Amino acid sequence: MSQRDYSLFEADITGSAFNMRLLRRLMRWMRPYKYTFLASALLVLLMSSLQVLLPIIISLVVIDGLLRGNTSERPDFGMTDLTHWLSDSTGLTPLLAACALYAAAQICWAATGHWHRMTLISSVIKGLRDLRQDLFNHLETRPSSFYDRVAVGRVMTRVTNDVEALYELLRGIGTLIGEFVPFFVALSVMLSINVELTLILLLALPLMGSITLWFRKATSTLFRLVRQTLSSLNQDMQENLAGLTVVQLSGREEKNLARYDAINAENRGHELRSARLETLYGAFTDSIAHIAIGVVIWYGGGQVIQNAMSLGEVVLFTQFINMLFHPIVVLGEQTNILFRAMASGERIFQALDWDEKIHEPEHPVKLPERLQGNLAFRDLKFEYDRGVPILRGVTFDIHAGETLAIVGPTGSGKSTLIRLLSRFYDFDDGTIFLDGFDLNQIHTRDLRRRIGVVLQDFHIFSGTILDNIALGNPDITREKAQAAARTVNAHAFISALPKGYDTPLSERGQNLSQGQRQLLAFARVLAADPEILILDEATASIDTETELLIQDALRKLTAGRTSILIAHRLQTIQEADRVLVLKDGAIEEIGTHESLLAADGLYATLHRLQFQETQADPSP
Repeated sequence: MSQRDYSLFEADITGSAFNMRLLRRLMRWMRPYKYTFLASALLVLLMSSLQVLLPIIISLVVIDGLLRGNTSERPDFGMTDLTHWLSDSTGLTPLLAACALYAAAQICWAATGHWHRMTLISSVIKGLRDLRQDLFNHLETRPSSFYDRVAVGRVMTRVTNDVEALYELLRGIGTLIGEFVPFFVALSVMLSINVELTLILLLALPLMGSITLWFRKATSTLFRLVRQTLSSLNQDMQENLAGLTVVQLSGREEKNLARYDAINAENRGHELRSARLETLYGAFTDSIAHIAIGVVIWYGGGQVIQNAMSLGEVVLFTQFINMLFHPIVVLGEQTNILFRAMASGERIFQALDWDEKIHEPEHPVKLPERLQGNLAFRDLKFEYDRGVPILRGVTFDIHAGETLAIVGPTGSGKSTLIRLLSRFYDFDDGTIFLDGFDLNQIHTRDLRRRIGVVLQDFHIFSGTILDNIALGNPDITREKAQAAARTVNAHAFISALPKGYDTPLSERGQNLSQGQRQLLAFARVLAADPEILILDEATASIDTETELLIQDALRKLTAGRTSILIAHRLQTIQEADRVLVLKDGAIEEIGTHESLLAADGLYATLHRLQFQETQADPSP
């Protein structure tokens, strides 16, 4: 078994260098929506142009042209001529025509801005939806060996938080385009009007950029601490609420509250520091902008007195100041988003590139429509971690229709046997045959359709009882599901529920008892009608009232099927055709219940211990 560095999935999201390769790879999911991206780009160019025209209409057309009669040649982009044409065409006064033109430009600016944002967001959401689906599909097909070593929460972060970070990145790129187009247009207009004043204002940009860079570095550290403490708060809250019964029984309310208060205080401290920095930075950028306006009024006023500038041009400069400074602020914001998104993208593609999987045969054998159910384990050896053997040359047979109980101390390899039989792990040392077919030559999809597994911790999915029996299998109709439920004695309690088979189940089926969930598990397996049945501790933790129903359901479920039972209950073991005893990954004994008791070996010892426990602690 190859050794992999699973610690890569434990890394937190941190800053990362700009990575063009990653962006190009991300474009694969955006490419199907390239036309809507193109439409968004055209709309943002139109919106940015209108954003520049609005102050030009006020300053050069109205103030200079109409109110002061200034006819000097200035880059008004034809707005003066358009105003006079509109006045001549409609009979409106030139001032009213200019106001109508301004209103139309304002409406068009708002409309194109809205359409730009909606087309951009729609394209990004669709592309990331496809990425999330591909990521989910990839992660869903990773083998059990992957999830044995990687926390599910870490995997979920890639599908949720990391994809969301990419959404912020792609949306932010569109925002930057919308900021920098008017920046360059306004800068060119200002340079054409007064180079000296423009250069004076540009001196503030390095100062604004330096402060923005310092602020973003300081806040990025704080924001990371805020997220970490908030995550700790949520985790602590979840643990306390999930274990509320234990908390109250042990009287830990005050201790747990004190711990929560400590984490909350730490989070509050980081939040307050980040708020102070945000407020300070906002005050600084506002001050720079207002100082710049003061410089324009001081310098421009002198130019107006000397007839070197018009009043409208001075007003235009004051309106363009925000177009000069605001992109620097937005760029600082997007830089942090960019670095976080780069790290998120690396984590997403790391997961997509994780090639660990169950190896499927190139030419899988085709199984007959119905299997007999003969199983043969030959010299089976297995280890999860190199150098730590779990199974040591296990060899035995299970005949068609036979029920075999597997017992043994904890860690003896009982569950490993059935995991290998279900092909949750690859194994090369030894062989398992199903009706003479080598399991490694059977596609896992075909194999698992023939094996029904009932675990002690029966998983309930969101949906109704019928949904949890059929599991989306179109071959399992309502009638077939009900017939299976009747056979395993589940129909009575299901019918007694408010909506019967259409009753929605709460999280993990908490509105059902343990016994009811177990009967539901039996109904699920019986409805699928597999040839091989595996019950891994499936009859544990059952109340006495339900035990007879469970035992009767087991008899019906195992009838005519090859069955493997990993169980501790005496009743279940005694009704098995044979019992296999494992110890330290090797077969210690195998035989009937009676013959193993007569041999007075490990099985007899385990039987005596269980019998004593049953006698000492009878079920109420």
